[in-house]
Amino acid sequence: MTDILPLLTVSIAALGGLAMLTAAALAGWRGWLDLQRSGLAHAHDMPPPTTAGARIELADLRERIRKLEAIAAGIDL
Repeated sequence: MTDILPLLTVSIAALGGLAMLTAAALAGWRGWLDLQRSGLAHAHDMPPPTTAGARIELADLRERIRKLEAIAAGIDL
């Protein structure tokens, strides 16, 4: 019986340490999930970039770039 007592003590201490490590990892995982959920919630609050106004503005910028490239190449429009 005296040979089993140190082994049992070490085993219980290791199991307790593993339980604490698991609890800390679980708390960290839940915190990371909450962070990701809040990030997704904020992403849904932003307007989509494919609105009609955004497309018109993008077309205008493309036209300006085309004109600037033509000026740089020496072609009059």
